[in-house]
Amino acid sequence: MANMNEMSVSTTDETVQATFVVPEVTVKDLLSAIPPHCFQRSFFRSSLYLVGDFVAISALLWTAQTYIPFIDPRYISLPHPVLYGAARLAAWGAYTFGAGLLFMGLFVVGHEAGHGAYSTSKTANNIVGLLVHSFIGVPYHAWRISHAKHHAQTSHLTADQAFVPNTREDWGLPPLDTEKENLEGTAVSSDLAEVFEEVLEYSPFRSIYWLFIQLFFGWPAYLIMNAKGQKNYPPWTNHFMPRGPIFAPHQYRDIIISDIGVGIWFVALVFAIAHFGFVAVFRTYIMPWFWYGHWLVFITYQQHTDPALPHYAATSFTFPRGALSTFDRELMGGPGIFGKICNYICATATHGICETHVAHHVCSKIPHYHAWAAKAALDKRLHEEGIFLQGRPATWTEAYRIFNECKFIESEGEVRFYKNAKGKAARVAVFASDSIVDSGVEL
Repeated sequence: MANMNEMSVSTTDETVQATFVVPEVTVKDLLSAIPPHCFQRSFFRSSLYLVGDFVAISALLWTAQTYIPFIDPRYISLPHPVLYGAARLAAWGAYTFGAGLLFMGLFVVGHEAGHGAYSTSKTANNIVGLLVHSFIGVPYHAWRISHAKHHAQTSHLTADQAFVPNTREDWGLPPLDTEKENLEGTAVSSDLAEVFEEVLEYSPFRSIYWLFIQLFFGWPAYLIMNAKGQKNYPPWTNHFMPRGPIFAPHQYRDIIISDIGVGIWFVALVFAIAHFGFVAVFRTYIMPWFWYGHWLVFITYQQHTDPALPHYAATSFTFPRGALSTFDRELMGGPGIFGKICNYICATATHGICETHVAHHVCSKIPHYHAWAAKAALDKRLHEEGIFLQGRPATWTEAYRIFNECKFIESEGEVRFYKNAKGKAARVAVFASDSIVDSGVEL
């Protein structure tokens, strides 16, 4: 099966590629590996985490507003007057960073409500989800619907809803020339590789710039204009038009409700600015909101994008293959005690959404407080099949690596992997059997 560590060396152009054996596991195989208690949902227990998130945010805000003003010559002595402003800026920066993580925790709770994982009651799920997501400017029902499609068709090239890869044609690259390259990406002539780098405008500075734009502005851009969304939708598809292509006619009312929720949020933000001043609202709410958007893209981008992760044509897609085309990663983890402490803080604040993502895709109704046990059991079963889905820790350097290694995919092939700025892919797919089954998932 799909062994991440199985390597084969190509004889052309000295390229090393990993062999990816397309998984043949079934939904029953995956679900039966998860302990029964992991599927139990508790409104009370979920609510404790929700209250805990609001308490943590309130405590952090109180601490910042109470103690940061003491960074002043009247209370402390610093070597130079400029240091007072710098220290206050750093302190508020630390607050916005931490509050953004906690906002991400709120998002996770609302996200679970949208999946039906918060409670056994659909009404309770929708009330909690609408209130929590509206608090952070998310159109709850609209995103719930598009996100459900993403789960049903993860890595389905013509049906997935997010992080859909750019193709050779999207970039305006030269058509596939079999005399200079091959479809698998094992061999690319040096002159063609230079053309790729030129068209893709590869440089470290540009990579950092566009990665920054994607991380901090990608989330609102996705909601407003379908950035990195499904390419089959018409231009300016968004999450606010009730008659848009993302939604079915019977979902019209839900989208209107979501729009009202976001509208109330926006009006409340305007009134807060008018009452407290822009600077106060910017540092206490708007900057944490941008940080939360950063964390959302940061996490999901690295879960779904990697040179080692497959993307499927409709004829080779199945639900299990889609669910297993993603990585678990340790959020801000790394070697040594510092990496473990950073990961513990970030994973706790975000309810382990980065660390237990594969189990979440196998069954999205598993609440986060059971996801760790589900992950452990599922990993054990997958390892028996030779499937290893633990990616590198999710860090900024890892995001930079992925951004440079994942540039485009080909427009043909049953299973496709990203190619880098030189047109080379890291993996090549083989089928364990000749059977190719279409999903037929009904939404």
